[in-house]
Amino acid sequence: MAILKKTLEDLEFDIVIDNIVSNCNSSLGKKEAKSIKPEFDFDKVNFSLDLASEYLTSLESDNNFPNHFFESISSEIKLIQILNSQLEIESFRKIKTVVELTILHIKFLKKFKSYYVNIYELTKNLSVSKEIITEIDSVIDKYGFIKDNATNTLFDIRKNINSTKSKIRQSFSSSLNTCNNNGYLDEIKESLIDNRRVLAVKAMYRRKVKGQMMGSSKTGSIVYIEPQETLEQSRKLQDLLYDENQEIKKILKDLTSFLIPYINDLTDYQSYLTNIDIISAKAKFARDIKAIKPILSNDRITRLKNAFHPLLYLSNNKLKLKTYPQTIKLDSDKRIIVVSGPNAGGKSITLKTIGLLQLMLQSGILIPVHHSSEMCVFKNIITDIGDNQSIENQLSTYSYRLKNMNRFLRKCNSETLFLIDEFGTGSDPELGGALAEIFLEVFYERKSFGVITTHYSNLKLLANELPHMSNANMQFDNKTLEPTYNLVLGQAGSSFTFEVAQKNGIPYSLINRAKKKIEKGKVRFDATIAKLQKQRIELDKTTDSLKQEEDKFKKENERLNTTNEKIKSKLINYQELFDSNQRMITIGNKLNDISERYFNSNKKRVLVSEVLSLVDSLNSKRKKTNFSKAKIKKNKVKKTKKVLEKELNIIRKEKKKNKLNFKEKKIKINFEIGDKVRIEGSTTIGTLDSIEKNKAIVNYNSFTTKTDLTKLEIVK
Repeated sequence: MAILKKTLEDLEFDIVIDNIVSNCNSSLGKKEAKSIKPEFDFDKVNFSLDLASEYLTSLESDNNFPNHFFESISSEIKLIQILNSQLEIESFRKIKTVVELTILHIKFLKKFKSYYVNIYELTKNLSVSKEIITEIDSVIDKYGFIKDNATNTLFDIRKNINSTKSKIRQSFSSSLNTCNNNGYLDEIKESLIDNRRVLAVKAMYRRKVKGQMMGSSKTGSIVYIEPQETLEQSRKLQDLLYDENQEIKKILKDLTSFLIPYINDLTDYQSYLTNIDIISAKAKFARDIKAIKPILSNDRITRLKNAFHPLLYLSNNKLKLKTYPQTIKLDSDKRIIVVSGPNAGGKSITLKTIGLLQLMLQSGILIPVHHSSEMCVFKNIITDIGDNQSIENQLSTYSYRLKNMNRFLRKCNSETLFLIDEFGTGSDPELGGALAEIFLEVFYERKSFGVITTHYSNLKLLANELPHMSNANMQFDNKTLEPTYNLVLGQAGSSFTFEVAQKNGIPYSLINRAKKKIEKGKVRFDATIAKLQKQRIELDKTTDSLKQEEDKFKKENERLNTTNEKIKSKLINYQELFDSNQRMITIGNKLNDISERYFNSNKKRVLVSEVLSLVDSLNSKRKKTNFSKAKIKKNKVKKTKKVLEKELNIIRKEKKKNKLNFKEKKIKINFEIGDKVRIEGSTTIGTLDSIEKNKAIVNYNSFTTKTDLTKLEIVK
């Protein structure tokens, strides 16, 4: 079972794959990513989507995955299996990197396995072979050289090499000084030939210096001689270097043989890192297109909400253009949708969006839709999009389409999703339309799911008559005749043929003559559809306008209420301040009268008596005020008590009901650790970490929360 190559080409699936390949780090990851194809097994698709979704979460959180870049060790694994083979030092460096990275990932995923449940599954059966790293480190240093103490023999050889090199330096220095003192040497004194130091002897003195002549200058005035004492030590050094090389080969062969039992582990490690590289690439692509994992259903349903065409979204983002999302639903009630409307209205893009997102989903690639979108897995996805005329095969568009329809008829069943653009075109409208209607009836009888685009009126009528088929149209602005790229379900669309022609400058007289050439019924039918579309657009605009007015009214009402409350509060404060000021003025006047009488009479007893009388009068008023306030407060408390008692009775009754509901729910739902859950009324999905006394701890990756079990529901 496989998706046809033509379907992948029609829906530009290869461009999506190219984007994922470009996000891979390793050559092996790029190679494997190129072979990504849609799956048909529900569990495999679900697992693959979960892997990408979990990695995407890591990109958006602090728990970033460790580095996973590696170089392929496929050739090294093959070479290890050959008897007496020997890997080079560079190969051991690559093997060590693969082992170190895998062990690092295993440790990381053990620590954060509650966050990355599905990715952890990839490492669960991997064995940790640290001895590979230990053995390689015992032989090769961090700079990529064989260590002196790799073996005792190598240690002795290198010790002798260093000693011999020291003797060569000493003997050459001695010969240099002697010859220089005797005046045998040229001004440059010495040179280097074949990586060996030689004396630059004047040609006339060449017989006076013992040693091997290694060459001469271009003019012949200088001969290059390696002194006899140095020559003997150089020959010894060459023997030692040969011994060193042979010992290194032996060490590398032994190290290669050591890896033979670990071939399966190395294969598994490389396979894991390749897998992680592809998962990482999918997550990075998902981040670029703002993709998520939708709800995956076992039921036959495709409910896309705010779905974007990913390639169009990326392209428009670069150009800083708006991309219009689409919302569409296919289920057992409405299996087939017939989309109509004028050309350049977005019908083909809608078709490609549905098809490409379905291919991506079944390939384990996250898709740019609203999180409440729901999708299923189809066994067949077949398409007929674009002009398929073939000069090589001498096929017209219609001939090709008939061959395609024949293949559709063989494959279509209840697990098929078909997508056909400009259904029935390429032949006589009457005859082609009739044949297209029969094909559509067959797809309908076989309970296939699909979306077609058409201009044929008979197909629009058929969609209106059959209960599990529905019309839809790409909305057009009736004034500007510009597309809005908005798909409206439940109503057929007009092609706006004459309106678009008129807008493009075709004389009205010619348009009128064209109208007379066709049946009046067809003109009326298309005109009626166009009129209905215009009315619907006007209705939508009126609805939006009313909603906006309602929102404005609500905001204005809230603002006025707030202002009114503030004014009331200020008035009360001003009144209290005024009353207080009046009281103070009255008291001041009385005190002034008392002080004036005292000034005239100078009688202290009368003064004290009058002041005390005034104070008593003021205190009696305060008592009355406090008493009335206390009475009001007491009445309020009584009322509050009564209200509280009523509320408490209601709460007690609700608690009893909740207890009963909890018991019922507890019986109905058996939660398990690791279940995907969400709080009722919420759309955020988390993982159930633990259950303690009817309380659940839910993990949302970036945070955890504690809530009642009764408030949770399991997400399939």
